[in-house]
Amino acid sequence: MKSILAKLVIAVLSCAAAVAQPATQILIVVGPSSHPPGSHEVAAGGRLMAHCLEQADNLSSIKATVVEGWPEQDDLLDAADTVVFIGDTFPPQRLPETQAILAKLDQMMQRGCGIACVHYATGLLGKDVADDGDHPLLRWMGGYFANSTCPHHKGVAKIYASATITPASADHPICRGWSQFTLHDEPYINNYFGKDNNRLAKNVTAIATSMLPPEAPQQETVSWCVQRDQGRGFAIVMPHFYKNWSDDDLRRLILNGIIWTANRDVPAGGVQGQAPDLAQFQPAAIKPAARK
Repeated sequence: MKSILAKLVIAVLSCAAAVAQPATQILIVVGPSSHPPGSHEVAAGGRLMAHCLEQADNLSSIKATVVEGWPEQDDLLDAADTVVFIGDTFPPQRLPETQAILAKLDQMMQRGCGIACVHYATGLLGKDVADDGDHPLLRWMGGYFANSTCPHHKGVAKIYASATITPASADHPICRGWSQFTLHDEPYINNYFGKDNNRLAKNVTAIATSMLPPEAPQQETVSWCVQRDQGRGFAIVMPHFYKNWSDDDLRRLILNGIIWTANRDVPAGGVQGQAPDLAQFQPAAIKPAARK
């Protein structure tokens, strides 16, 4: 009887500990975008990511908060385990008080907060960077998409009728649970990784590659991550088209990357969940149903 009671006590205490465990805080920052409906759809994309993270079948204790623009509440920033950006170029560069935002982000990165950027949020303009291409994002995220206005390096942004995306690091947690897939999309190529002949730094790992462009294919890194001394970063240069969020492999790749930057274990099969109804997240490309 004592043995049974002891086991019951342990079980109750274990459950209580699990309940008391604080939720992982994921902050999704939606930046400005001027793209037409159906492409980028940054606000809808932010809401979709939050839903998929919170409703995942094999994750628990996840709280995802979506804000448009830089949040005014310091508690959101100070509590964030990772911050995810989606917008036309790296949002802090397009928002008011850029230098103050970058300074706050630097504090967050130094305490171990993660960072993830999706599609054009990986991008910087020539006016955003030093003459030699230096920018904090290079260290925080391991690389960036250098817009054609950059003097030091010129990435390529082009929509491809068919781009095949291949896992590049089978042993990395971000590569769990997704396989090679093909999309009609705009994966940026010739991304910038630094002054060492544009080679990935030792702490940067290629996560996904694609043989592009079709007319002169070479292996291009289209998703990567960095393990910093404090914290982690993740980048993916897709999706351009909102409809591509319905692709299970692409979506799992992105969700895995976000969870990894939050310093959580990526489940063995990757982040799993029901395929989202894209219309639910109010993209501009889909008109709301008329009221009866």
